[in-house]
This record gives sequence, C-alpha cells and structure tokens, in this order.
Amino acid sequence: MNPALHALWRPLRRALYFTHRWLGIAGCILFVLWFVSGLVMLHVRFPALTPEERIDGLPVLDLAQVTVTPAEALAQLQLAAPRRMVLEQSLEAPVWRVIDVKGNHHVASASATPLSAVTPERAEAIARGFARSATARYLETSVDDQWTLPNANSFDKARPLHRIAIDDEAGTELYVSQKTGEVVRDTSAFERHWTLFGTLLHYYTYAPIRRHADFWRQLVLWTSGLAMVSAGTGLIVGVLRVRLRRRYRDDSATPYRGWMAWHHVLGLIGGIAILTWVFSGWFSMGPNRWLSHSTPGNAAAKFGQAGPEFTHGLPSLHTLASGPSPAKAVEAAWYAGRPVWVVSEAAGGRRSVDAATGLAVAVLSEDLARAAAANQPGIAADAPVLLNEPDRYWYARHVPPVLPVWRIVLHDEAATWLHVDAATGQLLSTSTSDSRLRRWLFNGLHSLDFPLFLKTPAWYLAIWLLSLVGLAVSVTGVVIGWRRLAK
Repeated sequence: MNPALHALWRPLRRALYFTHRWLGIAGCILFVLWFVSGLVMLHVRFPALTPEERIDGLPVLDLAQVTVTPAEALAQLQLAAPRRMVLEQSLEAPVWRVIDVKGNHHVASASATPLSAVTPERAEAIARGFARSATARYLETSVDDQWTLPNANSFDKARPLHRIAIDDEAGTELYVSQKTGEVVRDTSAFERHWTLFGTLLHYYTYAPIRRHADFWRQLVLWTSGLAMVSAGTGLIVGVLRVRLRRRYRDDSATPYRGWMAWHHVLGLIGGIAILTWVFSGWFSMGPNRWLSHSTPGNAAAKFGQAGPEFTHGLPSLHTLASGPSPAKAVEAAWYAGRPVWVVSEAAGGRRSVDAATGLAVAVLSEDLARAAAANQPGIAADAPVLLNEPDRYWYARHVPPVLPVWRIVLHDEAATWLHVDAATGQLLSTSTSDSRLRRWLFNGLHSLDFPLFLKTPAWYLAIWLLSLVGLAVSVTGVVIGWRRLAK
C-alpha cells in the first residue's frame, strides 16, 4: 500500500473500530427491542377498524325515512362541496355523515327526526348495536388515549371520543365520536396487551412520547440514524477482519473467540439485512422531507366529479330498498361526471346506481379515460388497464385489496397513477413517482414486500429467519458490550 494511503488508512480504521464499538453497545440494545417487537408486529397489528368491519357493524338503512337530499343537508351544515358524503343509520334514524375539504367531520339529519346529542348514554346504545351485544359500559370521554393517537388513524377531526367497553370475552372496546356518533375504532384485550410489545415498542409510540410529535419524530430519526451508523461500521469491520484464504490460527476465518466470534460470523451473515432494515426504518420518517414533494395533479383531485352542486334526488335512493341485499351505507358521489349512489350492501358487495334513473352503472374504460382527460385538459393518459390480481403496486399484506380495479397512468409532472374501483367507478388511491419509490425503499426493504414473496408463505419464513439472525447478532453485541463496560 502507498505510504501516504497507509498513513491515512490507519486512523480511519481506528475510527471505524471505535465508532462501532461504542455505538454498538447502545445500538445492540435497540436492535434487540426492534427485532423482538418486529416479530410481535408480524402477527399482531395495531388496533384498527377496517372498512369491512365498520360496514358489518352498521345497522341496515331505513331508506323510507330519508327525506333530506344531499344538497339540503349541505345547506344545513353551511358547507359547499365536501370531500365525502355518506348516508348511514344512527339508531332510530338515518343521518348524513360529511367530511369537508379540511377533513372535519359533520353530521346532519337525513329524516324528519332531529339530531340527538351523542351523550355517553347514546354512545352506549350505538356501541351495543354495532357490537350486537346486550351490554355496553361507558368508560370515559377523551381527546386521545394510547389507542387513538395520531399514529395509524384518520379520525383526528372526529374527536372527542367516547370509549365504551362491551364486556365480551374478547374485552372489546369501541370509540364513538362525540361529534357524529360514528364508531371509529375498536380494540380487543389481546391487541392492547401484545401491541405494548409490538407496534408501541417498535416505533416508541407510547402515549407520553407520541403526544409530542416533533420530539417523537426526532427521537426516531436520531436513534435509527445512529443505529444505522453502528450497523454500517460493523459490516465494514466484519469484512475487514474476515480471512478466507490466509486463515488465522487454528485455520479460523475470524480472529475472535467465544461471543466475539459468534457476533462476527452472524454479523457477516445477517449484516446486509440488518443495515437495510434500519435504513428503511430511518427513511420512513421522511428525513429532510425526501420524496415528499410531488403531489397528484388536479386530474386526480377532481377525478369523476361534476362540480360543487349535488343533484342527487330521493326517488332513485328509495328504490335501493328493493336491491339484492339491504343497504348499510350509501355515498353520494359521481361517476363520469354524473351523480351516482355508491351502495355498500349487507352482504359485503359494493355497486353504483345512477342517481337520476335508478339504473345500475356499468364502469367502462372509455368513461374513465374521458373523465381523466376532461378534468385536466392537455395531460395525456394511457388507456385504463384492468387488474384482476394484486401486483407489485396494488396489493395488501393483511387484508385483501379491492379487486378488480382499473389503473390509469397520467403523464403529468408527478407521474400520477389512479386506481379506480371497477365495481363502483370510484377513485380508490393515487400515487406519484415519489410515493412509488418510497414503496420500494420502505415496504420493499423493511417488510420484504417483493414480488417473489407477495403470494407465498416464504415471506413469513424469510422474515423469521432474518429476524432471528439479527436478534442473535444483537444479543451477542449486548453481552460483549456489557463485558466491556464491566471492565
């Protein structure tokens, strides 16, 4: 080696050893907690009320009671065009549940029955009906608690919330919005117990920490960032110290013995996986707001809408009562620029009905292409493609994705993709080039959501094997660190 390079290499190598040694002492404890909590998360998710569970808990709509049109309900609320407007049954009468463009939740009577305040007693009655239980016990009313903090929920604007215990074998608790009377979350005793050692431990989302959003974000960024440096320097040191040709004494590829040898060898086996896991976890926090600047274009924001005026009439709504399955929720929406009712049925199906004629709506690729073009003139779009199976961008790990769906690729600055429900013609999601890259840098690297694993049990096996290797590396690091500190 060149003498000048040799002189530069020696302090650099010393710095690598020093950095890994002392960051690793604290880092390995974090890695143990992350791997243990990650394995818990693999089987127990953070409590969430899925759309299917929510529809299942709703009572059947009494459409004969509906006397208030969407336009009249919006006039009552003094709102213009909302983000979403859905008709649902609330105990004795139907109501319009409205989410405005700012995400605020509102409710208006859909019948001659005036709205009742959502008192604790009324929340108990709503919970009994939702859970189909004879008992429901009011616990508290709060702005937030451990299970309704901002992580992993979308009902911040529905607060405060009544917490109701069902007193069933599962230890179910329901959260009912004091604003709207809507059930927004359910938890079970099993979820509450195991999530303490799963999601909450993995992301530090215990209530006293998570309530301070900026502090929590910086805590995750700095701990995962320093752990990433620890893992990276460890991988480099491990490669530098291994000898496959000129072996160490006793024909060993590692100079170490005992716990140090196990840490070295296992670190070489699982080091890349450990480094990519901690990098993707750090990246998920959006350091420096990377890959968060592009947003879907107006063609996505306005897809399928006809304008601020709701022209949905009641005659076609009342005909839904004679449908193949009782309606549990009816959304006032648009398809291809015309008003439609999107019906969620008790049997689990979804369909669209023309609000003017009452006839079923057939979702056609030509209509979708025209809607995409009409909302943003001058933006080219590929012909819609029908997906009948999940693919690398349209999939779900824990619940089946909506299928079939239409995918529309727009040629705007954000490279927007639209996914549209083939049963209803409603926009399900949008993505941009940035969000699709984030899908690989987080879901791909952190959850191993690669095409090879999406449909096979090999995914569970790979996660378990790599996690156990990572856990073994971390435990040996903890032992080595403890011994060094003891000296």
